[in-house]
Amino acid sequence: MTTGPRETWATWGEIMAQPGIWRDWAASCDFAAHRAWIAAQDIDEVWFTGAGTSAYIGDIIVAGLEAQRGGPRLRSVPSTDLVARPQDHLRGRTPLVVSFGRSGNSSESVGTLDALDALAPDAPRLNITCNGSSVLATRGGAESRVIVLPEATHDSGFAMTSSFSTMLLTALMLFTDGVADPAHLTRAADEAERLLPGLAGAVGPAPSRAVFLGTGPLAFAARESALKVMELSAGAIPCLWDSILGFRHGPKSFVTEDTRIVVLTGAEAPGAAYEADLVRELRTQFPQVGLTVIGPGGDIDMPQPDGPLWAAPLAVLFAQVASVLWAEELGYNVDDPFAGQGTLTRVVSGVTLYEVIP
Repeated sequence: MTTGPRETWATWGEIMAQPGIWRDWAASCDFAAHRAWIAAQDIDEVWFTGAGTSAYIGDIIVAGLEAQRGGPRLRSVPSTDLVARPQDHLRGRTPLVVSFGRSGNSSESVGTLDALDALAPDAPRLNITCNGSSVLATRGGAESRVIVLPEATHDSGFAMTSSFSTMLLTALMLFTDGVADPAHLTRAADEAERLLPGLAGAVGPAPSRAVFLGTGPLAFAARESALKVMELSAGAIPCLWDSILGFRHGPKSFVTEDTRIVVLTGAEAPGAAYEADLVRELRTQFPQVGLTVIGPGGDIDMPQPDGPLWAAPLAVLFAQVASVLWAEELGYNVDDPFAGQGTLTRVVSGVTLYEVIP
């Protein structure tokens, strides 16, 4: 591991701790018992909810699993949408609601539980949180289950890093058909351990703006990547994310000479062919732009033995590392980039929650 100021940031340590966290979690979590509880609910729909990064977990899961499953329908329903329009989502429905939350105390986490109490009190709840004393961990329902992740995942830095990846991997262990073998987690840990030492050298100087692109679940990994860079640079590096095919339909106008483009690729047809085509196009049209391909055989070679969905938390590692180094270069407090501004905080609070009328 490199030495220097970056090691003084809690966020840097939380990024580097991920392989060990996943490996320990594989050995300590009773995934089979949780899967049995989920199966016993006998529900038609599973909703994944959360706000910000926690919502993107649901997007990644649904993009990777919905088409492969013959069981309940899977939906990603951000808590920010659910709380704003609870009747539209919940009236007359009793899905299994899976709530993700690092702190488990955000305004929308509480608002989601309020909405369930008022409109779907019989809907089973699975709360996955990194904070064992949080509202998500302690406030149950008619049929509820709580999974508290290891304390090490309760990131103290502003940005969600190990909390994001470990909640995502936990959900994949619970909802991927035929998967209960902790070897999936240990393989991810092994690959992260291989990748992390070399990522800092691939980051380069802070750009004026950045673009992250992917297909399917990796498109939403691109979304999380873009958010990490914007958060830790306090908005000084504007970021765009999009799908491989969607990028040409207007968003490509975002690219300037000092844009960093990161393409997250897979190996599955036909997506891989479209990804390769776009990479060739970008290298021809923007030869002066820094372009990094992350995936099988890419500039950062990232094999995907379990497919692109399980590679999503690994694909985000580059942005996690880059966001720290770029924020540091720009002179920001990596652990609290909005210090003194009072505009954004680590846990969103202070949102007025309005009564849900049944």
